[in-house]
Order: sequence, then structure tokens, then C-alpha cells
Amino acid sequence: MTGKTIVNIPELPADEDTTGQESVYARLRHAIMIGTIEPGTNLTMRGLADAMGLSPTPVREAVRRLNSENAIEILPNRRMAIPEMTLGRFEELVALRVTLEVHAAERALPYISDIVIEKLQSLDDRMDEALRDENLDKLTVLNQRFHRMLYCVNPHQVSMPAIESVWLQLGPFQRQVVKRVKEFYKVDRHKEILSALKARDVAALMIATESDIREGISRSGRRVLTDGRG
Repeated sequence: MTGKTIVNIPELPADEDTTGQESVYARLRHAIMIGTIEPGTNLTMRGLADAMGLSPTPVREAVRRLNSENAIEILPNRRMAIPEMTLGRFEELVALRVTLEVHAAERALPYISDIVIEKLQSLDDRMDEALRDENLDKLTVLNQRFHRMLYCVNPHQVSMPAIESVWLQLGPFQRQVVKRVKEFYKVDRHKEILSALKARDVAALMIATESDIREGISRSGRRVLTDGRG
């Protein structure tokens, strides 16, 4: 099959305090993290630059950084690709995500206010709408925003960079399996997280956070990888 690979790299809101090079990196990183580029997609510097309406120079630095984060694979023929997911790598990333995010949720609880809970509730309501509309990109963005808001309530948190690194590596594959969320995600664990926050119940919060991760991606992802069902 011939022809140019077309990649979808969504725009991000402009930030006047961010350099042009940082903006390119942030935009490409966001696209990979929310899974708009599928695993195994072959990339070229020119193709990425064209998709972003830029010259290859700032894209080259963004690619270098994303390669160091295991989000883009540099191939021997000087082409690039989004890494394919394997079962072993997937299990490792899910286990790491559970460990990091359960820890982050537990540490955030003492700093939770009713105002934060209201904001999280609003995000969850918007996620419900996105799921009903089958707007999976919006669903992914809002889900990450929900978890980021929760964990970053802790003013001393240092785990968010590590958590986002896992999201980045899971993103393209997670986008493949999120369409099956209704099949595996029978209980809305975000509602359980919100209930635990309101009750200031740390044990319930930790259980709900782990269940949210395992039921949101682990079961469906394992099924895709073991039987090839997309």
C-alpha cells in the first residue's frame, strides 16, 4: 500500500509563556498521550512537520525528547514509529500506573476541599456526556484532567511526571481499547472516587482508584492483546 500516512495532531491552546519549541513538543506529546496516533504508525519528520504546519527543525527536537520518553521509536532506516504494544509491556505499565496513582490519590486526600470535589463532579458529568456521544477523544482528555486535578491537589506531590510518563506510553494503545469501555467498565468507578472523597474515606478511595484503572483499560487491553479483537 502506498501513499502518505496522515496523522492527527490536535491543536492546543496558545500559551504566551511557552517557547515555540516547547509548544511543538507539548502538542505532539498531547496527541500521543490521548491516542490520536495509533500504535505501529510510521512517521517521518516531514510528515509530522506538514501535519503541524511547521518546518522540520522544531519537530526534530520534540521527536528526540519523545524518543527518550519511549513514546516514539526511532527505526534503523531513519524512519520513526509509535511503538507497538506487547502483553508484557502492557502488564508492566498497568501495574506501574496502579502503584503510582493509588499512592497519588491517597496522598491527595488530606488536601481535598468541597470546591475541588465540585470541580471533579463537573468533569465526571462531562465525561458521561462524552461517553453517551461516543466522543472518545474528549472522553480521554477529560479522564486525564479528572485524575490530574485529583492528584495535583497535594501541594507536595512529585509523582505527576511519572504518572504522565505512563499515560504517554499507554496512550496510543489505550485509544484502541477505550471504545470497549462499556463492555468492561460496568460500575462507574469515578462515582465511587467522588463518594470516597466526600466521605474522606482513604481505604475506599484507594480501592476505587485501582478498580478504575483495572476496569478502564486492563481487562479490555489484555483481551485485545491476547485474542486480537479490536
